Amino acid sequence: MMKYPIGIQSFEQLREDGYVYVDKTDLVYKLVTTGKIYFLSRPRRFGKSLLVSTLKNYFLGRRDLFEGLAISSLEKEWLEYPVFRIDFNGSIFTQHGELERKIDGYLSRWEEIYGSSGHGLGAGDRFVEILHRAHERTGRRCVVLIDEYDKPLLDVLDTGLRCNVDGNERMLEDWHRDVLKGFYSVFKAADDDLQFVLLTGVTKFSQVSIFSGFNQPQDISMDARYETLCGITQDELERYFEEPIKEMAESYSETTEEMLARLKQHYDGYHFSERMTDVYNPFSLLNAFAQNTVRDYWFASGTPTYLIRLLAHSDENLNELVGRYYDTREFVDYKADTEKPLPMIYQSGYLTIKGYDRDTRAFLLDYPNDEVKGGFISLVASSYLNDRREEFGGMVRELYIALRDGNPERMRGVLTAFLSGIPYTMRRKDDERERERYFQYTFYLVFKMISTYTVTVEQPQSQGRVDCIVETPKYVYIFEFKLDGSADEALMQIEERGYAAPYSAGSRRIFRIGASFSSATGTIEEWKQA
Repeated sequence: MMKYPIGIQSFEQLREDGYVYVDKTDLVYKLVTTGKIYFLSRPRRFGKSLLVSTLKNYFLGRRDLFEGLAISSLEKEWLEYPVFRIDFNGSIFTQHGELERKIDGYLSRWEEIYGSSGHGLGAGDRFVEILHRAHERTGRRCVVLIDEYDKPLLDVLDTGLRCNVDGNERMLEDWHRDVLKGFYSVFKAADDDLQFVLLTGVTKFSQVSIFSGFNQPQDISMDARYETLCGITQDELERYFEEPIKEMAESYSETTEEMLARLKQHYDGYHFSERMTDVYNPFSLLNAFAQNTVRDYWFASGTPTYLIRLLAHSDENLNELVGRYYDTREFVDYKADTEKPLPMIYQSGYLTIKGYDRDTRAFLLDYPNDEVKGGFISLVASSYLNDRREEFGGMVRELYIALRDGNPERMRGVLTAFLSGIPYTMRRKDDERERERYFQYTFYLVFKMISTYTVTVEQPQSQGRVDCIVETPKYVYIFEFKLDGSADEALMQIEERGYAAPYSAGSRRIFRIGASFSSATGTIEEWKQA
């Protein structure tokens, strides 16, 4: 029976205890033999810690753990190097001094092994001396592996937490940035003592803030050579997990092909280079196989609170961010600008590359799969609509049933009841444009939650932009919304601009629905269908 390494980030334990391992060691070998200092950004629970553990055991010369893997036929020497691994993932850094204590703990343990100068040096200089002593003692240069290097920053990002440093009050976020900048400067001072360095994290913070103190790492986050270094490809899915896929198909009364399509729609869709190789979320896949059920495992495993904080005061809504082409610089380098959350959303895994235009060298960004789209929109909607998560979920289910059954009147009742419960303070906007954006965004969040059906919001057509189209196996719903207008105006726009024309040749029934919303009452004023 296959054993799934859920929650296991130790390569040693994984190999010794017989857990399934998707062999990435050919890429590991390429990584260690073609470069020296690397940075890799991947979403949480995407296998970064297992990669770090794999590298640690490789550099410790643990040949026995790699028997039968691709690297066993590539590596001939299996030398042992002094390895220094730092993992920031296990601590919470919302208290002043926790980051310094964490770093000091590592340094003190290493000084017990390699000796200390005793000069009362700062953390960076202490680490420089440790690396130099280790190099001298072992005769081999050092390996430094830092896992989740950015967690001390993400924990306090945009929280407003402050600290007192030598009598001066400072933002804890700024203080952590300075501490890390000083600590990471070691990689420049100790260059002669270093064999290999890897930093992993969720985000790539602006180089002027964190990485300016040392030799610039080679960023492989969007390098086509290493796009599948973490995660599971389609080929790996079918090669390593043939039996559990068949078992799931049987339990769902589906064919293997149908189950593969279900898994793809729910967990696939990540792309980490312009080559557009499909990558599955490994955490969700392994949990799905272990429990023999397709559920939202990755999203349920943690809440991106820092993203919600950023979106809360951003001028941009999700519907204005997704489905657009961007220059790489707009979504890769995070520069701590809380008014532009796009880089954080992308790097955290809630958006991914969905297309590449070679002529303009621009990338199309959108949700990777149904799990992420549904979970993230639900979370954002809960925050945006005054934390009505349970009510929101119930409303979406009722709306789904009405769409499925071809019942626009039930739809009207569900939406009217939901909107009328939103406090006036939530929908109060300073001008007409902002009031219109509020209602547009509310309906974007509502309809995007119905991931079972094809839902397009603000769909461009030859004669204009349709507010919303929902396609089910039996029906096509074409919505046009008017704020402080009339339902007749909305229906007339649908007809005059021919929004239904692309669907007229099909066999599905078409519902044309015009609705008007009152900014005074905050709910549906008129609702007409044709």
